[in-house]
Amino acid sequence: MENKQRESQNLAMISLVKELWRTLLFVFSIQFWRMGLLWTFSIVFSHYQLIKDFLCSQRPKSYYRCSPCTVPVRPVAVVTGATSGLGFYTAYELSKEGYVVVLVGRSQQLLLEAERKIKDWNRNAHLKAFQVDLSSVESIIMFRKSLQQWLSDSDLHSSIQLLINAAGILATSPRITADGYDQMIGTNYIGAFVLTNLLLPLLESSNVSSRIVNVTSFTHRNVCLLLFTFELHRQLRLREKSHQIFVAAADPGVVQTNILREVPSLLSLLAHFVLKHLGLLQSPEYGVSSIIDAALAPPGTSGAYFFGGIGRTIEPSILSRDAGLALKLWETTSNLLSTTPFGAEDD
Repeated sequence: MENKQRESQNLAMISLVKELWRTLLFVFSIQFWRMGLLWTFSIVFSHYQLIKDFLCSQRPKSYYRCSPCTVPVRPVAVVTGATSGLGFYTAYELSKEGYVVVLVGRSQQLLLEAERKIKDWNRNAHLKAFQVDLSSVESIIMFRKSLQQWLSDSDLHSSIQLLINAAGILATSPRITADGYDQMIGTNYIGAFVLTNLLLPLLESSNVSSRIVNVTSFTHRNVCLLLFTFELHRQLRLREKSHQIFVAAADPGVVQTNILREVPSLLSLLAHFVLKHLGLLQSPEYGVSSIIDAALAPPGTSGAYFFGGIGRTIEPSILSRDAGLALKLWETTSNLLSTTPFGAEDD
């Protein structure tokens, strides 16, 4: 018995030493300083924009929410990353608004759990789950085909009215997808790019206006998703069949989810402690408000950056509004994807 206790203590000590070493290595990495300094500055600056307007007696531009039209058939919303965190709560809130919510996630087990939990909270929820790996172009194409077939077989209109790109990961080490891309970029940006473009025909065929919401964050000053959002907004205004598709970005702020699961536990606990005492850390239930604001904004609202809840918007970074850079990113992404199955689908 004593030997087992000693062995257990030794294993615990070894585990602690490994975690401390992992933490030390991460502290001296570029990722840590980007998160600790740049991201902190970004979120503080976003809140400053809201406070500045208040102190200057200027109300930030805001939009009221519009309930979706549920006659003659229910509208359909596709939500990625729907098994946890913001994606899950977005799916739940939309189910209360009368949407048929298509849950998209990587894990079949987690999809079943999310579906069961939403129905426990909302007995009237209409849900459909699809297992999709957003870091795989082939998986996204299979999903599009399965979604089309499901719509055709149902009593719903063969279209969708809302797409919420909420899936995202934070990888602390480089990993390559089957398509040859960095997994974090592949999931957070390329996956959203592919899915959105493949679902555009279903959004275009809607008999009412439709909407795309890209969930970004305070890190938008150095990521691709916001550039993609605004370029998509510009391109849709030029397409004859797409002028009734509206695009928005939604920034939930700092939300307590499991996105920091790859960060050493000591650092993630410290980050949550500091952010909580600064009043910046929100629960997913509250953080989802900016996403729902964007999803239910009045028809015609496009190209806005929602932040802070109660329908408020702020100006994103100057870099994210660079039309030339956004177009270059779009063209580069399209060229990279031309050698994948997406290239054949896009022709």
